[in-house]
Amino acid sequence: MHFPTPLIPARLIRRYKRFLADCWLEDGSEVTAHCANPGSMMGLREEGIKIWLEPNDDPKKKLKYGWRLVDHENGHFTGVDTSVPNKALKAALLAREIPEFSTYTTVRPEMKYGENSRIDFFLSGDGLPDCYVEVKSVTLSRNSGLAEFPDSVTARGAKHLKELATMAGQGHRAVMFYLIQRTDCTRMDLAADIDPTYAAGFAEARAAGVEVCCYDTQITPEGVWLGQKIPMAAP
Repeated sequence: MHFPTPLIPARLIRRYKRFLADCWLEDGSEVTAHCANPGSMMGLREEGIKIWLEPNDDPKKKLKYGWRLVDHENGHFTGVDTSVPNKALKAALLAREIPEFSTYTTVRPEMKYGENSRIDFFLSGDGLPDCYVEVKSVTLSRNSGLAEFPDSVTARGAKHLKELATMAGQGHRAVMFYLIQRTDCTRMDLAADIDPTYAAGFAEARAAGVEVCCYDTQITPEGVWLGQKIPMAAP
């Protein structure tokens, strides 16, 4: 997935009210950018870190910049926009690039199911069980090479696990898909100390037949693309 508009470098001043970030542009001017990430963004919001913003000239948008990347300035990047994984995964699903789903011919995003919820992707195909795929963006890393989810308590995430378990119990395929929006991680685990309820729900979902897929990403200031499958440390 290419970014529609070329990104520009900046430095973070502060991230606040979850969805706002004050930043310095290279010319020294200060702007406020939209931060499309409701999580804690632990380790990604320190003052002065290099970031990349996507400018826009849409008159309907109050903010003229969107925060897209953290540049770790060591050759690695983290994508902070939680809408990007769905866009990147949709492109890969339509191109049938993911072995776990390559035989499915129909991809329906945001289909209603469960208790007043929407599944990120509903996959179907002749002779195949219906497949429900929930996607989570993973950006937390507290130990070198290890990505963790979640970075804050997520009641919504726990609800999604229960609904996937229900689908699996009805004989459908149900898949929890973690997309690692970092280029410096090669494995993933649950942050059970941050949200033990989510970790317990994950174990229950696995026991109910929910599948788990973890993929990393290729990230540059030009775009974000699905990478390789990586191991999940949790049982």
